[in-house]
Amino acid sequence: MEHYIELTNFIKKNIDIEDEDLKVVLSYFKPIKKSKNEILLSNGKNSQVSYFVKKGCLRIFYIDEEGKDITRYIAFENQFATELVSFITNEPAQENIQVIEKSELLYITHDDFRTLIKTIPKWKDFYNIYLEKAYVNSSKRLISFTTLDASERYQQLFKINPNIVRRLPNKIVASYINISQETLSRIKSKLQQ
Repeated sequence: MEHYIELTNFIKKNIDIEDEDLKVVLSYFKPIKKSKNEILLSNGKNSQVSYFVKKGCLRIFYIDEEGKDITRYIAFENQFATELVSFITNEPAQENIQVIEKSELLYITHDDFRTLIKTIPKWKDFYNIYLEKAYVNSSKRLISFTTLDASERYQQLFKINPNIVRRLPNKIVASYINISQETLSRIKSKLQQ
């Protein structure tokens, strides 16, 4: 079960679960390795898988009506990445999931996830906590787009999740905080003075 140390710790950090139940949960997750730039889910396909990042980075993004690439979510180690709307509704995804760094992942299918919700009551608790955190994060990001200027958004991102700024290319960082690459370059050079 050494493949599952990070996931075990993540689950136990969020819920109090019996060892037997945890073993059942872990048995539904399968390990995979993915190369940089691979697309795990394309817009228009159904999201049938939820990924847990053991090592590496995934991003969830969409293309807006002007053809601009917009990053909505970035998952590093010990985080889940799922196109949640499609995963929940079983409708075609409006977003893509891309591997940003060579990654080691654990994945669970939608059907197996639902089976666990029915058979392991604590897994339902875990899912509720996951959904609440996803909602809070989305709301905070949305509010920051309307209440903070570009420089404040960058500084907030650096404070909350410095990995995004340190590990990812400017293009992705800029699309994540909804600014142009040129604006990001100006902000970074101004802050380094």
